[in-house]
Amino acid sequence: MEFLKLFFWILLFIVFYTYIGYGILLYIIIKIRRTFKIGKKVVVDNSYEPEVTLFIAAYNEKDYIEAKMKNSLELEYPKDKLNIVWVTDGSDDGTPELLNKYPNTTVHHLDARNGKIGAMNRGMEFVKTPIVIFSDANTMLGKESVRRIVNQFSDATVGCVSGEKRIINKESDVATGSGEGLYWKYESTLKKWDAELYSVVGAAGELFAIRTKLYRHVEKDTLLDDFVISLRVAQEGYTIQYDPEAYAIETASANVKEELKRKIRISAGGIQSIVRLRSLLNVFKFGTLSFQYISHRVLRWTLTPLCLLVIIPVSFLLAYRIGMFEVGLYSILFWLQILFYITALLGWFLENRSTRVKALFVPYYFFIMNLSVVLGFFRYIKNSQSVNWERAKRAV
Repeated sequence: MEFLKLFFWILLFIVFYTYIGYGILLYIIIKIRRTFKIGKKVVVDNSYEPEVTLFIAAYNEKDYIEAKMKNSLELEYPKDKLNIVWVTDGSDDGTPELLNKYPNTTVHHLDARNGKIGAMNRGMEFVKTPIVIFSDANTMLGKESVRRIVNQFSDATVGCVSGEKRIINKESDVATGSGEGLYWKYESTLKKWDAELYSVVGAAGELFAIRTKLYRHVEKDTLLDDFVISLRVAQEGYTIQYDPEAYAIETASANVKEELKRKIRISAGGIQSIVRLRSLLNVFKFGTLSFQYISHRVLRWTLTPLCLLVIIPVSFLLAYRIGMFEVGLYSILFWLQILFYITALLGWFLENRSTRVKALFVPYYFFIMNLSVVLGFFRYIKNSQSVNWERAKRAV
């Protein structure tokens, strides 16, 4: 009985620390550092204006070309210092032909479809600017995003800068829009604190930049190119910084089925990345970076979803021994879990129905996130995840 109680509290601690505790600890550390003025602050020079490349790898994106190019050409940065490069490997819907109509854009097309990683590896051979900014074809950037990202590189210790992914919210969002939007707001806060402590642990693929000299060819079967590329920069001793005002806007997934498909891919890629970046688990070598990496990423993709599964029968056994309907700590904690999953079930029921009670979708989205890790693990083990572009259906 005592062992079961100890096991329960260990499981609960891991879950709490992963999703809430790390944020609280991070906040406390940041407050102490600010109070006593501890640590090096990244120095930003707003006059820093090197030549940069906006790099967009695309596959059959003709529906987004006009909007993306209009957005790119309106970015607030000297036109003679902003090179726009598209790599359109495998596109057969007229994407390269449409892009060729824009005189200030370079298009590198290959008929063969080798996946996004193949396009990035090939396209980077043509990049000659000191900084390269990666962005997706279907995301629109804030007008000052390029300038804000570039300014961060005025500090020589910065090797990568991540922008913020913003989800378009509507008054009648479906579950994915509400849940994903709230999730990214929380993530944005954690990233700001991570960057202030030392370094962000992974960049958002919708908008991130690196020093071109730090790019290393990525294995062709890599599922999370943004995560691997950015953390390999950090492995070389540079920091990953974050500016929430440099942002990329995209709509939420059309429904939870599409969001689950996307997150399963991300989860499989996360597990793959942990294996390939395993040296980052060495806290004696990477110190603070390892602490942040394990706390913010590794636990979410490995141990914590398993703890969520195991804690249900463990808490049931503890509640059963003292009386399921007796007022006691373990019975209360068990029924709180049941209430949480009932709420998630309600979120599923209301998935595609208009509602203003967006909080109902948070448990559902949380459940989907952790389910995707379990399913992603099996996909990784079976090695059945394609590296080719897969367009997710987006909310209209």
